[in-house]
This record gives sequence, structure tokens and C-alpha cells, in this order.
Amino acid sequence: MVTNTINNNINATVTFSDADLSFFKSFPQASLTVKNIAVINKIPFEGDTLFSTQTLSLNMSITELFKKADETINLKSIVTSNGKVNVLINKNNIANFDIALKNTTSQNTENNNSFSFSIQEYTVDNLQFNYVDESSKIKLQLDNIYHTGEGNFANEVLDLDTKSKAKVSFYIDNVNYLKNVAISLDAVLGIDLKNSKYSFKENTAYINQLPLEFNGFIQLKEKSQLYDLSFKTPTSSFKNALALLPEQYSGNLKSIQTEGNFNMNGIVSGSLSEKTIPTFNISLSSKNAMFKYADLPKAVKNINIDSKFVNKTGNIKDTYVNLNHLNFKIDEDVFSANGNVYNITTNPKVSLVANGVINLANINKVYPIKLENELAGILEANITTSFDMNSVEKENYQNIKNKGNIALSNFKYDGKDVANPFLIDKTSISFNTNSIKLNEFNAKTGASDIAINGNLDNFYGFLFKKQELKGSFTLNSSNLEVNDFLSKDAKTDEKTIESALKVPSFLNVKLSAKAQKVVYDNINLTNVSGIVFIKDETINLQDLKSDVFGGNIGFSGNVSTKGETASFNMDLNLKELNISDSFSNLEMLKSIAPIAKTIEGKINSTIKVSGLLNNDMTPNLKTISGDLLGQLLNTKLKASNSKVLSLLGQKVSFLDINKLNLHEATGLFSFKNGEVSVKPIKLNYQDIGIQLSGKHGFDETMNYDVVFDVPVKYLGTDVTSMIAKLTPKDAATVKSLPIKGKLLGSFSSPSFTTNIKDATSNLVKELVEKQKQNLKDEGKDKLKQLLGLDKNDSIKKDSTTNTKDKIKNVLGGLFGKKKKDTTKQN
Repeated sequence: MVTNTINNNINATVTFSDADLSFFKSFPQASLTVKNIAVINKIPFEGDTLFSTQTLSLNMSITELFKKADETINLKSIVTSNGKVNVLINKNNIANFDIALKNTTSQNTENNNSFSFSIQEYTVDNLQFNYVDESSKIKLQLDNIYHTGEGNFANEVLDLDTKSKAKVSFYIDNVNYLKNVAISLDAVLGIDLKNSKYSFKENTAYINQLPLEFNGFIQLKEKSQLYDLSFKTPTSSFKNALALLPEQYSGNLKSIQTEGNFNMNGIVSGSLSEKTIPTFNISLSSKNAMFKYADLPKAVKNINIDSKFVNKTGNIKDTYVNLNHLNFKIDEDVFSANGNVYNITTNPKVSLVANGVINLANINKVYPIKLENELAGILEANITTSFDMNSVEKENYQNIKNKGNIALSNFKYDGKDVANPFLIDKTSISFNTNSIKLNEFNAKTGASDIAINGNLDNFYGFLFKKQELKGSFTLNSSNLEVNDFLSKDAKTDEKTIESALKVPSFLNVKLSAKAQKVVYDNINLTNVSGIVFIKDETINLQDLKSDVFGGNIGFSGNVSTKGETASFNMDLNLKELNISDSFSNLEMLKSIAPIAKTIEGKINSTIKVSGLLNNDMTPNLKTISGDLLGQLLNTKLKASNSKVLSLLGQKVSFLDINKLNLHEATGLFSFKNGEVSVKPIKLNYQDIGIQLSGKHGFDETMNYDVVFDVPVKYLGTDVTSMIAKLTPKDAATVKSLPIKGKLLGSFSSPSFTTNIKDATSNLVKELVEKQKQNLKDEGKDKLKQLLGLDKNDSIKKDSTTNTKDKIKNVLGGLFGKKKKDTTKQN
């Protein structure tokens, strides 16, 4: 009934999952608990959740359940737990909390079907409140809100005793001014329900540990809120300044020694409406102050602060911040700064002057900051800068005015995210009107050294807007070892667990790199040079060259760490590399062509390869795919280094494997899913032709076909003597015999078979048939000669009569006797 009534009177949808009425949970009170309440907006905020809570509990006397609709229901308490409120004002200044239907509100008032509550106490247990104003680009978040209130709301004028605490974050135009700042307020509020006026009486508030006292009131008008508030710190001790910091960073304030004062006070006055905000003037000040923690050796002295946060007009765009003065001294190092920010909500204009020296090693000697790792170095600053955020966003750097420099020397950092301590000998940045220049950056880590200089193109966008850091740099190194830049997260027993190198997402730079020596995966590269582009968590290599393995190698491609697993895509050009060294030391090449380690000589090769990378940035061989085209130069084999070659030498009697000619032999290898396919490779051994093709796995299993084109002279005297009996024409057709072989098993345990016996037997049969045919042909030829036939089996013209007689005589002799001469008888 309640849900239907509400839904018929608001521009939103109210739902809940369950309701439970209990007479025993809070006996003698009745307890009504409603679970998973949600208020879902309709157009123009359709689908947005205005309010939700896991539970809403109401406790009341049992008799209150039986009151009439026009009687006030007296509630003992209301409790809401784990809720969320999302207040949104869109660009058209329409608020999502304005959900009452105007045309039904008056009707309900007239027909007296409404009901009312009188509340004695209420509790908000873990509420999150989000406020977003899209037109002014303001975002406020109150998280972990715990709030209680006690008072008799049956009275129009009452005192409400409240206790509140929360964490507040505040943004203007995506710039964070407060983040998870702990606040609390214990206050008695004077409430005038008739005039919607709330006044501060007894109260104590805290920002982190800084105490504040409030005076004044807030009054709700029909279309605005009226503020007349002031606040101040109850004491002026400089401890108040440190109390502004979160407790985990400020240390034990009871043990701190201070001199001088710190005051924070403010006035907020005026109307908060769609077009105006209250005017305010909030100031923080300190003069000739000092603090020293009892258990730390050094003090911070000569502290002077004069800062204001002001709006004099009530127009939000006229809000500004002035840091009129800030200075302090540690030992003999003095640092001072001043500046201001105007047009905070539209186009913030920033001016800043900073000058001084800070010894970073003194930071944890004067302040109880918990540094997991040693920090040391001298920071020197002397800069003046002026810019506006629109120019930063649109990269109109000509509108940015800079002068001065920042230098850091003898800096040391050591932590879990680096394999070795990182030492910066010296780095300096100079600021001028046109650009920001990295004059030098000389650093060492492990056995590696790097020197960088160049120009920063988007320093302010990076610093203030979290934009990419753009630039163009030159990098030089005498020794660069990749392992020096891999982080070590943890150690388990004696095994080190390494996390993958991650390319920073904020970098968008070009590096012209040169290194005398680079050590990668225990491979020594020398005279390394090329262009490196870093963007979008990806390193793009362009014309990278290096000397290695007695030759040189060229790289083009990319390495990306954008996904969960790093990947690479590379084109390599190998020129005159020592085969044995390169194919023995590079796991990828060793897997593609394991037989190559037995070859002495050089190789020219082009390789296209892609796949995933391990955490140490070496290729994950199970994932790589691509092609390798290689040509061998001035090579010879060491068969004793390979069980496969040794087996071939044993099984093939006519082959001396060590004399196999590999010069300029060319092979094409295609690999994918841990398997390598080899296109036919032609080799020469004296006058024997050899062709090799097939495939093998990265697990060293193999399946290869070997075809030998064997001259007949190697097949034995039986074959050669039979060939000698053939006609020259037939003998010329039997010069060689193809012998097929099969290599199976693995490179460590190979097997080899051939069809040499079958092939030789078949050849003998062919030769016997040829000899039979030759004998038949010889008989035919002699018969033709006897009969006087030419090669076309025609009777020769000059011997027609004689031939006929010969034929008769022959046929007569073959098939019958001659007839007797009857004449003579007669």
C-alpha cells in the first residue's frame, strides 16, 4: 500500500525486496524492517538510483500500529544501514531529487489521505553521499557517514543532539582539492521547523585532527539556502597545522614541541541558489613558527604561512586562492614559495614562484613519515611560472610563461619496485617561455648507466591534468643491462619472483638511443643505436641496429605491455652472424633450428616473429609464430655434435656427412603453436643431390623426409655391369636413382630408414627388362637384314626379285618341302 501510494505521487519508482514486522526483536517495541529499498529515477535521469539502502528499520510502540490515518505516528527510532544517496544536477540545472509530482501534491493535502510521523531519534549507519553538479563541474563525496540524532520532532522548535563522522572528497573540474579527509562533528543544533532554520549551539568539529568551532545558522528557503556561518580554531598552537594532516601521517601530536602560532578561520555568508553561492573568506596563517618531534633529531624552523581561499561576489567563477607567503628552514636549507589560482571553476589561471633548497635525506629526520626505503638527494628550485588550464589542455604552449630551473643531485631510491637502488647523479630541468628542457639526467642502477637530455612538450598537462608526458630525448649509455630494470616483488625461500616490466601509460616520447653495450637475456649487444617511440604502454623500435655474434642485427617492431601479458611483434635482419653462437645462445633460434648448433660458419637471415613475453621480457616460446628465411655462408658441419647427423653418416654408406656442402644453402622455416615446418631445402654432396623437408616441434620431436639423388655408380658392380650392357641411349637414361629416407624420433634419440633396397631391386628389374627388349630388338634387326628390309619394314627397291625368292625359300624351308620336278621325271 505504501509503495503504491508513493509511486503514484512521485516521478520515480520505489521498490523493496521484503518487509518484516516483529513484536519480539525490540520488545516491548514493535519493529518494522524493510530490506533493499531503492528509489530509481525516471526521465531525464532514467535508470539512475537516487537512493538505496540495505535495511530501513522503524521501532515504535505496538499501539502506534493501530492509529488512524489522520493521527501522528510516534516513532521511537529510525535506522538506515549501508545506504547510498546520489544527487545529480545536470547541465540544464535540473536536479534528480526533484521527484514530487506537483499536480498530485495539492490533491493529497486536500483529501487528508496523508500520514505523519513524530521521531525521537534516528541513526544513519554507513551511508555514502555523492553530489555532482555538471554545470559547475563540482563533485562532492561523503563516504562512510555515521550519524545519529536525538530530539522531539513533534515540537516545531527543538534542540537536536547529533554526532557525525565521514570522509570527504572534493573536486572542481576533475581537479582534486580534498581526498578522503576525515571530518567529524558533535553538535547540538537548534532547529526551527516552521522556518527551516538550523543554528549551531554547543559543538566541536574536526578536520582530521584539527579542532574547529562553528557559530551561526543555515536556513532553507523555497529556492535557496541562506548561510551565516563563522568558524575558527579554538587554540592557536602550531600543532593545529600538523593536525590538518591525516592521523597516519601527522604522528603523535602529544610529543611534539612547537613555537609560534597557526590559525584557521573563516566566514561564509549569503545565499546558495541556482545562480549564486555564499561569499566566503577562509584563511590559514602562521608566523615565525617551529616544530620538532621528540624522537627525531632535527627541527623545522622559521615557518611562515599566509594563505586565503576567497569569494567576494557570490559568483562561483570569482573564487580564488592566494598563497601570499610560505617559507621554512631545515638546517641551513631555506625554501620559500608564493602564488595564486584564479578562475578556479572556469579556466584556472596559475601563478607560482618557488625558490630554495631541500635536502631529501632530512625529510624523515624532521617529520615522522614512514618511508619503506631510503631517500636521499638535494633538490634545488628557482622557478617562476604562469599559465592557464585551457592553454594546457589545448597545448597552446605559447601562452605559458616560464623562467628558472629545477635540479636534483645525488638522489637515491631503493624499493620493491626496482631490482637495484636507483641513483641519479644529477638531473636538471630549465624553464623558459617557449619550452621546458631536460638539460641532463645521469643515473645508475646495478651495472647500468643512462644519460638523457631533450625537451618536455607537455609538462603541465602531465603535472596538473594527468595527460601524457610528451617529449623528444636523446639517450646514451655505456652499459645497459635489462635485468637491472626488472622489479622484484618478493622472495620465497631462495626463489625470486619477478614482476614484468611495465611501460608507463603516461609516456609519449621519442628516444634517439645509443649504447656501447646492452645485456639482454645474457646476450651481449654492442654498438646499439636506433629510434625508440614509447606511447600507449608500447615500445616501437625503428631501425635499431647492433653488433652481436660476430655480425650485426637490425630490429623493427614493437613490444606492448598494455594487456595482462606483454606481447611483441618483430622483424629482424641478421647479417653474417656466427651460426653456432647465435643458435646456441638464443632460445628462440635454438628451438626453430636446433640442428644449426652443429654448423660452423655465418648466416644471413630475415625473421618475422610475434608472440607473448615472459616476466623477464624473453619470448614465451609456446606462443611465438612467424617465419625465418636463412642463407648459410662458408659453412662446415661437425657431425659429432649431433646424433641426427651421426646417424645419417652411419646409415648412408655413400655419404661422408662432414663433407656436405652447405654454402649458400637456403631454408624457409615457418613456426606456430610450438611446431616448425621446413620447406624443401636443397643441399649438395659431391655429385649427389639432397633435398630435406618436414617439420619438428619445440619439444625436439621430428618428422623429416630426405631424398637423395644417387648416381648409379654408387649402387654396386651388379647394377653398373647391367647398365654397361645397355645401348648408349638407354644407358644415358639411367644416371641416378632417387633414394627416399625418413627421419623420426627426436633430435636426442633419432631413427632413420631408407628405401634403398627396394629402389635398387626395382632398378635391377627395369634393367633386366631393358636387356630383354634389347635382345628382341637385335633379333628383329638381323631378320630384317636377312630379308632385305629397311627400317620401315619395306622391301628394298634394288632387290625386289631376290627378296621375294629369299622369302619363298625361307618360308618353304620353314613350313614345307620343295615340289619334285615332274618334267624331268616325265
